Amino acid sequence: MKKVIYGIVTILLLSVLTACGSNEEDNNGVSAATKPGNASAGEGQPASGEHVLGSKPLKLTFYSTSGTLPDTEFKTLIADPIHAKYPNVTIERITPAATTTAEEVLTTHEPDIIYSTSTTHQQIIRTGAYEDLRDLIDKYQFDTSRIKPILWNYIKDLGKNGEIYAIPFNSNQHVLYYNKDIFDKFGVEYPPNEQLTWDQVLEIAKKLTRTDNGVHYVGLSVDNLTGLAKGLGLPYLDRETGNAAIDTPEWHRIFDLEKQIFDIPGYVSPDGVWDYGRDQFMKDQTVAMRVTWLANMVGPLEELRQQGVEFNWDIAPAPNFEDQLGKTREAQIQSLSINSQSKHKEEAFQVIAEILSDDGQRILSRNGRVPAITNPDLEKEYGLDIPVLQGKTVQNVFVGEPLQEHYFHPYENDISVRLTEAAEDLAIHGLDVNSAIRKATDAINKDVESLRQTIGQ
Repeated sequence: MKKVIYGIVTILLLSVLTACGSNEEDNNGVSAATKPGNASAGEGQPASGEHVLGSKPLKLTFYSTSGTLPDTEFKTLIADPIHAKYPNVTIERITPAATTTAEEVLTTHEPDIIYSTSTTHQQIIRTGAYEDLRDLIDKYQFDTSRIKPILWNYIKDLGKNGEIYAIPFNSNQHVLYYNKDIFDKFGVEYPPNEQLTWDQVLEIAKKLTRTDNGVHYVGLSVDNLTGLAKGLGLPYLDRETGNAAIDTPEWHRIFDLEKQIFDIPGYVSPDGVWDYGRDQFMKDQTVAMRVTWLANMVGPLEELRQQGVEFNWDIAPAPNFEDQLGKTREAQIQSLSINSQSKHKEEAFQVIAEILSDDGQRILSRNGRVPAITNPDLEKEYGLDIPVLQGKTVQNVFVGEPLQEHYFHPYENDISVRLTEAAEDLAIHGLDVNSAIRKATDAINKDVESLRQTIGQ
């Protein structure tokens, strides 16, 4: 009897030792069974991350420095999916006053995860708030090859010495939104499901720009000079010198097109309004066509729908110059970063890795964001879960090849106001294209000289 008991005990001990050996940790202290990138995690998926996120209550804070991310999207795309998979993890959004700058927020708060776009990447780099993610990428074997090259190449170009400051969240592409009710009102045929030239779009816009029963309708909104320039991937400043780079044949082409838009009879309103954007399309519903980013409109349109406001609109491919057909505008980088002051860097990275998993990116795609990863199957599911896109021609989102965003000089965001002023000069101050370019060039170069003295670089 003693021999039998001894044999059973021996077998149990061997079983325990074998089980322990199968979960032996590597040199980084990460269990091989749960290490991200391990085959057991599933193809294209990060591992569960429970070795970092654990089961203890954890609150991570989240701050958006730029870009459109309504609370509805924050919950649907980020906070709710993470909490569903890791019930112990809560992601709480920091929402400062609208007048508070990103620099002020980052000096008074320590958000764990930072959401940014190309308009603020260089600004945040200057604050030192971005953690260099290379060590975390290596430690958790995060597969960057899954990210679309035009997005990842832009991110790699941000660091002067190879630093990786962000992980792309989604590809923010451009489309042409159009208000069917306005087209119907004036008996104009809808834009087709193929890419039009700017000349073709201008002809449509002329038919839709008019005043009717005291309401001023505008045929086309394009995000002005900065929006149009994205169709050719044009920088505002010379990368090496930092001086204005807008006196070029390509930029002259952009200024000429902007001038043609402003010269449409009735485009500038009787009271001098010339700049039309999201509110005029979505709330006032007086803009017939708007060429802009997906993320700028889809989330806000869904929030408007939830408030009970709906109208008849659809999506067409973004237009371009005749010799550029087949290409659309630059795909804006919207990204996730980790605060260099965060006390939960590894946990925050695991959250980002989860959002970049196939499952995480599927949620984005089904709710109106183009995935950051290369996976055509996910794009087939685009918009399926967001009510505002039901019945829309969402396949037009993928007509044309988006361009990689140009390199944003550290001063570019600071001087962009000069291009808004240049557009106003064309619209209401009577300047011709050459004069507007010369004036803007002089103003930009003066700004750059001042920035060199105050910021350096």
